[in-house]
Amino acid sequence: MTGYIARRLLLMIPTLLGILLINFMIIQAAPGGPVEQLVAQITNPGAGGAGERAGGPSGDMGSVSNLQQTSSSYRGGQGIDADLLEDIKKQYGFDKPAPERFWIMLKSYARFDFGTSFFRDRPVIDLILEKMPVSISLGLWTTLIVYLISIPLGIKKATRDGSPFDIWTSALIVIGQAIPGFLFAVLLLILFAGGSYFQWFPLRGLTGDDWESMSVLQKIIDYFWHITLPVISMVIGGFASLTLLTKNSFIEEISKNYVMTARAKGLPERRVLYRHVFRNAMLIVIAGLPAAILSILFTSALLIEVIFSLDGLGLLGFEAALSRDYPVMFGTLFIFTLIGLVLKLIGDICYMMVDPRIDFDKREM
Repeated sequence: MTGYIARRLLLMIPTLLGILLINFMIIQAAPGGPVEQLVAQITNPGAGGAGERAGGPSGDMGSVSNLQQTSSSYRGGQGIDADLLEDIKKQYGFDKPAPERFWIMLKSYARFDFGTSFFRDRPVIDLILEKMPVSISLGLWTTLIVYLISIPLGIKKATRDGSPFDIWTSALIVIGQAIPGFLFAVLLLILFAGGSYFQWFPLRGLTGDDWESMSVLQKIIDYFWHITLPVISMVIGGFASLTLLTKNSFIEEISKNYVMTARAKGLPERRVLYRHVFRNAMLIVIAGLPAAILSILFTSALLIEVIFSLDGLGLLGFEAALSRDYPVMFGTLFIFTLIGLVLKLIGDICYMMVDPRIDFDKREM
């Protein structure tokens, strides 16, 4: 097992390089980069630009303001002066050729130095560390609730396959699977966050405005009060597929010969189910755990964070993509990819813990 883990860790390096290279090439070819957006902001200040969108009230727009003040001596009938354009390129590092910029980025990333945000004027690593607790909080609670609901429900459906309970719960699961998480989030806002009916939950944010003055108990209550609707929105989309996966996996195992043999020996049904069937049936569920966590953290959470104005990694990446804030885009991409590879490795280790018969050291890479 140790050899397998070492090989997987070494394979993470070329995987990260390949993903960064592909995304670097795609992003460099995409129009509307930070230079173009800042030039548009300077030549047409009233239209608003990327920095205004990304930075918002808390963003540091000092560099934009200085360039706007300086640009009065460079503007002409044909647009911005060539010297000022070169200064802007140098400010963002675009005065160097693309291969050199990619090589500089790789050397910095090897030290976990992701540079400084173009429009927030803060180190990217600080932004990621600041936003990460929000996304992790959402992801952990969602994953925990999804598994606590889906696994017992899937087992119950498998043992009562074809019963009225199985039919009615399947109808609810189909409805839950058909409704996108973000659409359900909007529905919850309308119903319970002061939209048209009740105002039982806050409309936005993860904590109240007077968070600092609250006692410990009040902070805990306030936190769960704010996180309830976002977590419910994410759970709805996640529990349906996992419940069906658990049910189908248990049904497949229950029909095998070793289960019939155990029943023929007179073993109690509960012991057969949880002592023999559970271990084998849960393999496929555990294998999907890393993908489920990634989906919850970096796919489902994106729109949920935007809808509920939760200042997490999803909202950070969304704003960075809109504003072409390349350091933030590549920094979050690197972190997401690294977490994904580590979670995949953890999933393989869980495989072995559930079923000791699996030996990764004998597996051909």
